Amino acid sequence: MIFEMGAKLDGDNHDTSKYDEKAKKPKANKKNNKINKPTAPSTFNKNEILPKNQHQLVFTYEKRKGKPVTLVGRFSLSDADKKEVLKLLKKKLACGGAIRDEWIELQGDVKEKIITILQSDGWKFRN
Repeated sequence: MIFEMGAKLDGDNHDTSKYDEKAKKPKANKKNNKINKPTAPSTFNKNEILPKNQHQLVFTYEKRKGKPVTLVGRFSLSDADKKEVLKLLKKKLACGGAIRDEWIELQGDVKEKIITILQSDGWKFRN
C-alpha cells in the first residue's frame, strides 16, 4: 500500500516493537572514572600525613575527551588541607579542578605554573 496524504495507518499493521526495544535500553555511561596514575614509592603510606617539605610531588598529563588535564600528586594531607591547596591553585590559575584520592586534577596544561606556585609555598617535586 502506498501512503498518500491523509492516509491512516491501522495499529495492527504497523510494527513498533523494534522501536520500543531501543527506547527501553539504558544509555551507556560514557564517563570514564579510571585514571592511569603513576605508582607511588613502596614506602608510601596512605594514612600518613607529611609536612609540605617532605612531599615529592609528581605530575601526570592526560587528555580526556580531547581536553588536557594535569594531575599533581600524591598528597599525604588531611582532606581539609588538600581542599585548601586545591582552592589556592584554582584561584591562582583561574581553572577548574578536583580532588581524587591523593591526586589533584586541574583543567589544562598548567604544569609550569603549578611548579612556581607550589615551590613559592614550600613544596618539593620529584624530577
